[in-house]
Amino acid sequence: MISVTAAAPGVTLFTDGKSPEQIAGFAARTPHQRIGEPSDIAGPIAALCSGDGACINGQTVLANGGIV
Repeated sequence: MISVTAAAPGVTLFTDGKSPEQIAGFAARTPHQRIGEPSDIAGPIAALCSGDGACINGQTVLANGGIV
């Protein structure tokens, strides 16, 4: 069986080339008023790769701080 699930980290990993103003704008759109750090996405990815994620398949997990 092949199981495929994606993690969408939002601006967590994509700040290169963005101005401080752009990053602040992204942060202002989240409930916690900050953008994610790589460590914020590590937990969800670890769960998906472990037995805890065994029943999750064909999904995209948004770990983007609440930006919709």
